[in-house]
Amino acid sequence: MEQIPCLYCGGFFDPSPRHKNQTACQKEKCQKAKKALWQRHKIKTDPVYAANQKSSQQQWIKSNPGYWKRYREKNPEKAERNRIAQAMRNRKARWASEVTKM
Repeated sequence: MEQIPCLYCGGFFDPSPRHKNQTACQKEKCQKAKKALWQRHKIKTDPVYAANQKSSQQQWIKSNPGYWKRYREKNPEKAERNRIAQAMRNRKARWASEVTKM
């Protein structure tokens, strides 16, 4: 069987003969990207799955109070990077809403 390109890293790999539609190589990074893409799609298309994910996340938040505050204190550079990125997202959203009003 000939090698095919991985959709995530672009490298070539030997596909498994058991999986005819294989799109990702076996690298951990590519497998995680594949799973993340699947989860985003599943959340958009399956309301039951989305509700279960939200419920699970809320339970985790309740059992780990103050986690994000401690995380931001331990990682100030990441917190600052997020503040800048959020300001850019806010500006972009504001600009988009102004354009649609025109």
